[in-house]
Amino acid sequence: MKVRKFLLPLLFGFGILFAKPTVYILATGGTIAGAGSSTEKTASSYEAGKVLIQTILQALPKQEIAKYAKLKSEQVLQKGSQDLTPQDWIIIAKRVNDLLKQRDVDGIVITHGTDTIEETSMFLQLVIKSDKPVVLVGAMRPSTAISADGPKNLFDGIVLASSKEARGQGVMVVANSNILSASDITKTNPVHVDTFKPANIGILGYMWNNKPYFLRISSQLHTTKSQFDISKISSLPRVDILYGYAGMDERAIEASIASGTKGIVFAGVGNGNISSSVEKALSQASAKGIKVVRAGRMISGPITQWGEVNDEQLGFITSWWHTPQAARIILMLALQSKITDNAKIQELMLKY
Repeated sequence: MKVRKFLLPLLFGFGILFAKPTVYILATGGTIAGAGSSTEKTASSYEAGKVLIQTILQALPKQEIAKYAKLKSEQVLQKGSQDLTPQDWIIIAKRVNDLLKQRDVDGIVITHGTDTIEETSMFLQLVIKSDKPVVLVGAMRPSTAISADGPKNLFDGIVLASSKEARGQGVMVVANSNILSASDITKTNPVHVDTFKPANIGILGYMWNNKPYFLRISSQLHTTKSQFDISKISSLPRVDILYGYAGMDERAIEASIASGTKGIVFAGVGNGNISSSVEKALSQASAKGIKVVRAGRMISGPITQWGEVNDEQLGFITSWWHTPQAARIILMLALQSKITDNAKIQELMLKY
């Protein structure tokens, strides 16, 4: 009897020690859940978000998966990512935060459309309150294609989310065997599987032989070190992105203001530069309390302060290393948090 009392806790402890991590898969739709014609395996046309997560998982090798993780899955949304809204981001984020509070959930994988995966991942990077791995995966080819990339990306995502090395790395995107940080990612090609690239710093690492190899750590503040909290909100302030071009005038800015926007991210030319007429209209918007962020049309490089534009005098904020879409998310969260001082918002652009 005494031996049994001694052995049971010991065996239970060993069971926990050697138990496989539990990875929770949240499905939202996208091309990874897309389906084309039943007779055409090589055609480019398909319908996004058609296939449910249970069917997608059947394409994965069960015995191989079992070596790395126990899986649970849930269909959170079912749409192409071009139709996702900030309200959808909040739904996903709250579900992720709820799951990661559970001791028996070790990591999260989110299947997502590639069109706006960089926006959802950046939002999650700023509002998730756990250092457990959160990995987004998508696909450039539908699940019914002859060379679908979704199953490999999903497999890599599960392995990454189950690994101890991924803990504390923030929100990540895995695509084409590359591990990318949500803070530095952009889609560069509308059709190729090697579409996702880091905008400035370089990839976090890569997947090889079912193992993550990290090359660096994410230097921006994220997840547990982020100040943003969305636990009690259901919407975000409206912020528009406007695209600069030769000959642009003030009409798009006036339309944005008339629609009730709280902020404008202006993707300017060169170093976020703007024409004289646009500069005047944006400065007037800033004087009315609308937050204006100068960003750039290019996919890399900083949009700096103290260049050709006198930002302080005109009431502008600069995006620095962030793409217009990432800068928009930071501004939305800042405004939601009642941060309205330009200098403080400028600090956020640099910290995150």
